[in-house]
Amino acid sequence: MIDFDKVHIGVLGLGYVGLPLAVEFGKKFPTIGLDINEARVEELKQGKDSSLEVDPAELQQVPHLSYTSQLEDLKACNVFIVTVPTPINEHKQPDLSPLIGASHALGKVMKSGDIAIFESTVYPGATEEVCVPIMEEESGLKFNQDFFVGYSPERINPGDKEHRLPTIKKVTSGSTPEVADFVDELYKTVITAGTHKASSIKVAEAAKVIENTQRDVNIALINELALIFNKLNIDTLEVLEAAGSKWNFLPFRPGLVGGHCIGVDPYYLTHKAQSIGYQPEIILAGRRLNDGMGAYVVHSVVKMMMKRGMSTNNSRVLVLGLTFKENCPDLRNTRVVDIVSEFEDYGASVDVYDPWVNPEEAEEEYGLLPIDSLSDGTYDAVILAVAHQEFQQMGADKIRALCKENGVLFDVKNVLPVDEVDARL
Repeated sequence: MIDFDKVHIGVLGLGYVGLPLAVEFGKKFPTIGLDINEARVEELKQGKDSSLEVDPAELQQVPHLSYTSQLEDLKACNVFIVTVPTPINEHKQPDLSPLIGASHALGKVMKSGDIAIFESTVYPGATEEVCVPIMEEESGLKFNQDFFVGYSPERINPGDKEHRLPTIKKVTSGSTPEVADFVDELYKTVITAGTHKASSIKVAEAAKVIENTQRDVNIALINELALIFNKLNIDTLEVLEAAGSKWNFLPFRPGLVGGHCIGVDPYYLTHKAQSIGYQPEIILAGRRLNDGMGAYVVHSVVKMMMKRGMSTNNSRVLVLGLTFKENCPDLRNTRVVDIVSEFEDYGASVDVYDPWVNPEEAEEEYGLLPIDSLSDGTYDAVILAVAHQEFQQMGADKIRALCKENGVLFDVKNVLPVDEVDARL
């Protein structure tokens, strides 16, 4: 095994997961952060982080960290950590192309004795079934003889300033018992919350993918309850608060389910299940229900507009918030776009306002260019879709003022008092 005083780390991918990891390891070991986005590398070299995950002051004071967009620069490393995204495609199937690309890249720079640790979320078995053969073929090295592999799934919560990388317990694993010990000890140098060493890479992969699948299913249940209670003219939040007075009631809330984890990870698990001949029921039912919440919001608003004598065709609608969660700029897999597209199908003209979003990124990812200012008395309907602090500070009166006299105000996130809105989930 590699001596700790000779560890030289290379982190592949400097996004929401990779950058905080590179920063923490860069405080302890020589570390090189690689990203194929040259603009991202340049901003980090200038001490700036557009993801807002690392404070600029901290970013500028990491003693052993450098950045590059050139793969050749990683040849000096002997421990590689892969933090590339693992999204789904338009058919809701795993898109492993970033992971496959990273595996090819690793094979080009790995040497005998090196260790590759994967953090990207995958289905159980993917690391050893997909990544390892590519690395073997590309490098000419033999797995568990010339090079070794670990898996330690990321648990980053974008925008969360309380639960940071060092304070979140880390699952670790390795392709041999010795490598598992090494990976575990390596992460312990930066994770103050401690680690949980799994017995195998597959166990660690499975643990990660069910963490968010469990949340997804629980939120789906609450979303379904919201649909039922709304038909019964019962306020869902009041019901949940009443039920929450029992000590063991889980505090989930209804809403849109997007982001890079909860709205994606279940499809990795169901893909693997189907490949072995098992058709998941509860998981996919939860996914269908959660994926339909944007359409439900729009249908509810359209009904209210029609009752007030408004036509949806050529109406003006404002959606407040575009990110997948509050108080962060992360647009990955945001389901707010479902609300926008559904309204457009009804012939509405939709404006999106989000002070956290990079307009160029929103236009590139979703073809949406957010407006940069708000005008009172302009909209037939206003949808509060994301609970950014700016919207909470505006309050019901200022948000209502954006509506025309007979406009509809729908609160997706239960931010405003129930008697101040026309409807909420």
